Amino acid sequence: MASVNKVILVGNCGRDPEIRYMPNGKASCNISVATSSSYKNQAGEKVENTEWHRVQFFDKLAEICGEYVRKGKPIYVEGRLKYGKYTDKDGIERNTVDIIATEMQLLGGRDQEQKQSAAPAATRTAPKPVAASSGFEDMSDDIPFMNPLHGAARCLAM
Repeated sequence: MASVNKVILVGNCGRDPEIRYMPNGKASCNISVATSSSYKNQAGEKVENTEWHRVQFFDKLAEICGEYVRKGKPIYVEGRLKYGKYTDKDGIERNTVDIIATEMQLLGGRDQEQKQSAAPAATRTAPKPVAASSGFEDMSDDIPFMNPLHGAARCLAM
């Protein structure tokens, strides 16, 4: 019988990545991801619940994560659960649950505003280059077989 250990998270990064290199030279990166859900309690009040997840990345994915992921940014993570135990400094045995990531994608748009504010004013207001004339400027963009709103019947009728 086959088994599946798969986790998909869509949430916000809770801290900047911590990237380390192991003795064999491979990269390891840790982040926390917050996922939120809300519901109405018996009194009809909206209650929001936030869960925190520890995520580990390895190899090339760890390097990419260390370079591009930042605190507060939305992120998609896919991976598997890994359970562990350790003894803390007081001698108490603690359980851990980590997500070993196999896929990661940054969500949301790029930080264009941040990049523009860092650029000099002359660079931001530079005019766009004018394209060379191709001779097709006066042609209509409404080509029936390219426009899905016209449908196949109109294309065949022409």
